[in-house]
Amino acid sequence: MATTEKRTSGLPGNEGRFDSGAEMHAPDLYDHDAIADKIDGLDGITDEHLALYKEQGYLAVENAFTPEEIEAGLAGLIHLIMGGNPDFEGIMFEARAQKILSTLGPEARQDAVRKLMYFVDYDARLKELSHHRKLIDVVERIAGERVGLFQDMALLKPPRMGREKPWHQDHAYFDFPLDTTVVGVWIALDEATLDNGCMRVLAGRHRAGPVVHFKRRDWQICDTDIKGKDGVVAVPLKPGGLLLFDGLLPHGTPHNNSPARRRALQFHYRNESSRKWSQEERLAIFGSEGKDVEC
Repeated sequence: MATTEKRTSGLPGNEGRFDSGAEMHAPDLYDHDAIADKIDGLDGITDEHLALYKEQGYLAVENAFTPEEIEAGLAGLIHLIMGGNPDFEGIMFEARAQKILSTLGPEARQDAVRKLMYFVDYDARLKELSHHRKLIDVVERIAGERVGLFQDMALLKPPRMGREKPWHQDHAYFDFPLDTTVVGVWIALDEATLDNGCMRVLAGRHRAGPVVHFKRRDWQICDTDIKGKDGVVAVPLKPGGLLLFDGLLPHGTPHNNSPARRRALQFHYRNESSRKWSQEERLAIFGSEGKDVEC
């Protein structure tokens, strides 16, 4: 069974945290060449699929969780958003909602949330999803050993408001050496579509190693390093579907310009034998503020 590392959210109280990165991206930044093929269920992942994961850096799986499990996960998120656990403070709101948050009722308040961080110890339903036996079995097959959960997030794109997450490599955010196996798991709670901000990945690019990141709309890969690249794959998913992806795989999601919600859970696991890095060691590879290079 996967372990959960002891973490603190680092976020202040619910009313005081707002995400500022709402600038619009270039329309063609998330153009794609293909739609991801899907595996039916976690039980359907074969050794051949795992070899494909090593090659392309991701696997997309439909029907990974039952409708009842996804319903429970959504109920857990809403419980936390609405203050059901007063000890939980890991909520980040959309910047555009800052002036009106205090006036919002329960339904509208849900659509003002951008992100929840480090929640598995505050809701048993969400913790159960993060430690789902079939999911952990697959992640440990990828890692080749026991894994530990070290980050849990919920990523929300409210209708007509949900912001972009620019292209990036998740490993650029984590203080672990490059030989650490980092597996991201992105779980669709709503249908994730091309219009409401489903994931885009740059297939196979993880094998080329780390990319210098720049502080622009976020800490991100430079837009000019992505636009026009071949191999961009879109990953639309039904509720209960998931994306497994390597920590060095470039990926991003566009704004939600649709009237539909796009809510997702994201968990990160690492091999238990890995060691910690210092932030200085990480930034020497991925680049603090793009190493002062213009982007």
